[in-house]
Amino acid sequence: MGNLTMIREFLLLGFGRLHGLQYFLFGIFLGVYVVTLLGNIVILTVISLDRNLQTPMYFFLSNFSFLEIWYTTSISPKMLQTLLSGREAISFAGCAAQFYFFGSMAVVECFLLAAMSYDRYLAICSPLQYPTLMNIHMCVLLVGGSWLGGFLTPMLTVTMTFQLPFCAANEIDHFFCDLAPVLKLACSDAEPVEKTTFLMATFVTMVPFLLTVASYVRIVAAVLRIPSASGKQRAFSTCSSHLIVVTLYYGTLGTVYAIPTATQAAVLNKIFSLLYTVVTPMINPIVYSLRNKDVKKAVRRLMSRWAYAKGT
Repeated sequence: MGNLTMIREFLLLGFGRLHGLQYFLFGIFLGVYVVTLLGNIVILTVISLDRNLQTPMYFFLSNFSFLEIWYTTSISPKMLQTLLSGREAISFAGCAAQFYFFGSMAVVECFLLAAMSYDRYLAICSPLQYPTLMNIHMCVLLVGGSWLGGFLTPMLTVTMTFQLPFCAANEIDHFFCDLAPVLKLACSDAEPVEKTTFLMATFVTMVPFLLTVASYVRIVAAVLRIPSASGKQRAFSTCSSHLIVVTLYYGTLGTVYAIPTATQAAVLNKIFSLLYTVVTPMINPIVYSLRNKDVKKAVRRLMSRWAYAKGT
């Protein structure tokens, strides 16, 4: 009991000693963060200003872009500070808040990706009934449920984790307050927290993932029944961007959390964490803008209006 103390702050160790590379990495990650913000803001702006994009699919996409802004913002600013300082202090409450918001955004993303796949399933498999089935009430219900479920799910884990007694050591070997490195500092048995978190994480990731997979199995089956090659191409093009985003997100997330923690090197864990917390949110708006003809046309229309208004 003599080793117990009141922890008022934690120290994020970030990426350790970088021997002069910190400024180079700071520039890269700052650029990634700026591109992520700008890319998602552009998508939000285009969807809100172009009437041709006032459809359920782009309603989900606008929520997804809004989510990505806050998802990466919960991690990147503190990570950039840690890169410059080598280690960065974060208050006890700040660490709990970062862990909560990061977890919330991750859960919301799982739910939103499932909702978007369901939207594509109805559009391709039931095109005549689509306007009736995917009406404004259904869109609001799916999106509202995703956000509400995301903010409620991590509450129990966060409460259980940060009520644990912590030892005098307060150094978190990571660039953000993730669950595993925080639990390593606890002085009491963290197994109840780990089991609870595992059960909840399995539910909120596997259920949306399986729903997404089921939607795409039905989509592929329906597309293969289309007789013309051009019809198949049009059908696949409406969901290819979403499929790429789903693959990137679950692929990087699964790489980190599917492998037992004991077998992971700390550096490797940080690298894969970077992929789904920093890199993937930057790639998503690029995928949706470059592979989506409607978004590209809307951007060109807005740029033409802006150029015309500026010229007059």
